[in-house]
Amino acid sequence: MNKDKVFPPVYYSDYLELDRILGSQHPKSDEYNDPAHDEMLFIIMHQVVELWFKQTLFELDDVIRIFDSENIDEKKLGTVTHRLQRVVEIQKLLVEQVRVIETMTPLDFLDFRDYLIPASGFQSYQFRLLENRLGLEHDKRLKYNNTDYNKTLSAEHQKLLETKTPSLFQLLNNWLERTPFIKPENFDFWNKYKNAVEQMLDNDESIIKNNNSLSEEKRTRQLEMFSSTRENFMSLFDESKHEEKIKDGSARLSLKATLAALFINLYRDEPILYLPFQVLNKIIEMDELFATWRYRHS
Repeated sequence: MNKDKVFPPVYYSDYLELDRILGSQHPKSDEYNDPAHDEMLFIIMHQVVELWFKQTLFELDDVIRIFDSENIDEKKLGTVTHRLQRVVEIQKLLVEQVRVIETMTPLDFLDFRDYLIPASGFQSYQFRLLENRLGLEHDKRLKYNNTDYNKTLSAEHQKLLETKTPSLFQLLNNWLERTPFIKPENFDFWNKYKNAVEQMLDNDESIIKNNNSLSEEKRTRQLEMFSSTRENFMSLFDESKHEEKIKDGSARLSLKATLAALFINLYRDEPILYLPFQVLNKIIEMDELFATWRYRHS
């Protein structure tokens, strides 16, 4: 900042453009001379949500900018963690503020719902942008009134969604695949790891088989579940099996990226892997909170 320059005084209300913000609530029920008290709450609640979506996009775009590089300075991972933590805190607010809208009963909502047809929260283009930034694939989206999600939006917003930018998921996968020391030359870590886990699994299977307190039905059921656990583990060492999991939707990261994420988790307390683990942990937390928000908001 230029300390020698004299800046004109700034008025709080003007800086925040409060006249525009506080004057942007126009209940439809008032237009039809049928005022519904709770429509004001409905409008403000969703305007606040959209403002937080804007901030979330702002943070994620910076994270994507940092990850969209072949070489990422370790110091930048601290910035990424900070940005993602901010998103997480915003998400917690979004989930918590659902309690406010829940003070409006379904009957209160019906007082003005007919005036809003066919508007729907499904048309939140910012939330669709968020899904795109995070890496939600087109064929994984639910249709709305039997049409693609973007067909319910205006032409302007459809164009925004069509802009091709790398997703956080794609960049995260690439970053994990570049993780060093996953395959050291002088030590076969993954063979040692595989043998150790197989011994543990054999021991667990033996406990189930020899547990006399289990009925035959329960023992059979537990062994079937255990067989699935073993199969999932073995897919870590079989490229074709992992590709099958990607095709059926039970996995998304490439095998190389999956092994890197596992390695980071196993050695998360090592100083060199502490920040990478924090990044992965924040992304998982962010994903869980989006799922919680969807559930609470529906």
